[in-house]
Amino acid sequence: MDLSTGYEAISAEFLTRRGNGATRSNAIGVKEVRAWARTLPRGSSVLDLGSGPGFPITVVLVEERLNVFAVDGSPSFVAAFQRNLPGIPILCESVLDSSFFGCAFDAVLAVGLIFLLKPEEQHRLIERFAEALVPGGRLLFTASARPGVWNDAMTGVESVSLGADQYRKLLASAGLTVTSEYEDIGENHYFDAFKEA
Repeated sequence: MDLSTGYEAISAEFLTRRGNGATRSNAIGVKEVRAWARTLPRGSSVLDLGSGPGFPITVVLVEERLNVFAVDGSPSFVAAFQRNLPGIPILCESVLDSSFFGCAFDAVLAVGLIFLLKPEEQHRLIERFAEALVPGGRLLFTASARPGVWNDAMTGVESVSLGADQYRKLLASAGLTVTSEYEDIGENHYFDAFKEA
């Protein structure tokens, strides 16, 4: 079973194109994640699901002085993460069944992840988001606002967006309230939500 949703097979290409520090400051998603991270109190605990090698997204959380815990299913990405961000805890596990879900976090981040999962796994992950968050905790994740099925540009893995209306319903049923939605220059749609007290 591929815990990396296809990324282990293309890890060398990804690490060359996106997973290094050279291009991180202007990479897609950096501006949005930094703005979100700055709304969290310094020292907040953040679970970063599907962190990849730590660049270009996880490093933003570290730079904003957040207490980061990361999960990725690709052994190559985890090894690169450990080189890129030594001392930041990372587990090589399925994002659906991570042992970090036994802990409580102030925030959860999942950029470029949820749509790589099957619809029933997406439902389950949204429930896991809610379980992992403390009351008032924050969630930021990306998924296409329009429902659809396509093959991921890098991995070729089938991707599925349930659409913004369905994500809002799933979040609400898990006790999560969407506070805002926006898109970045790569047309990634962000859902910014919090766990009700």
